[in-house]
Amino acid sequence: MRAVLLIAGLALLAVAGWLWGLGGAAEVARWAAEGQSEVQTALAGVLRDLRAGDTAALSGLLGLCFAYGFLHAAGPGHGKLLIGGYGVGRKVPLLRLSLLALGGSLAQAATAVGLVYAGVLAFELTRQRMVGLAEQVMAPASYGAIALIGLWLAARGARRLLAARRGPAAAPGACQGCGHRHGPTADEVARVHGARDAVALVGAVALRPCTGALFLLIVTWRMGLEGAGIAGAFVMGLGTASVTVAVAVAAVTLREGLVARLAARAPGATALPVIEIGAGAVVALLAAQLLAAAL
Repeated sequence: MRAVLLIAGLALLAVAGWLWGLGGAAEVARWAAEGQSEVQTALAGVLRDLRAGDTAALSGLLGLCFAYGFLHAAGPGHGKLLIGGYGVGRKVPLLRLSLLALGGSLAQAATAVGLVYAGVLAFELTRQRMVGLAEQVMAPASYGAIALIGLWLAARGARRLLAARRGPAAAPGACQGCGHRHGPTADEVARVHGARDAVALVGAVALRPCTGALFLLIVTWRMGLEGAGIAGAFVMGLGTASVTVAVAVAAVTLREGLVARLAARAPGATALPVIEIGAGAVVALLAAQLLAAAL
């Protein structure tokens, strides 16, 4: 099993080298943008059929929405950055990280629905103002939150590194002398951090709704197809999740393969904290670049 994980980790490193070292990311982004444009054109025709009373067009709409979400996530995006960096930096069970990836994508869809219908019904915002709010306010806020999470990961790794160099400390919990509890156990602390991390991760991704979902919701509202638009927005979220869950699988595979092997060979318990510092620093740096480009 370790050999399989090692081979998978090496393959992932090769893919990462192609993406960021040989210009592969630009090729993927171009392919994703072209695909999104084609899907948007097809969506317009399906919506006209649905408005004309063709109920069979609903399945076509949902299929196109899933494809759009997949293509949207395949291009440059903050969700993959956050899930991947967190999965490499922290030891997280695959199922939990996958559920966080799914939750972030669906929360993004919920944010789009909330923004559009609050803007339409409560504040009477135009399409341009809603898209401007998403791009000019919510996107920078999301990138800033992700940068803070990256710094948080790096700081936590630094604390673990210092603790590892100082040597093992007494475990909290029940006192050996009196038998009473004077603090939480290690498992209890881990559960609290897990819940906090989950809220932070999902919230940081959800802050920035998908522009495609905004357009779909606005168009379907104008056409009187509100239910189809809301369903389509969440199916777009599932399409996005198909990519972010794959990134979660890749991150856990990389950590359990190459990273665990390096940790086993490193002196003491310093390798994993150093990796966490590095992953957090990469997340913070890339998110800061996205933030600077959005401002």
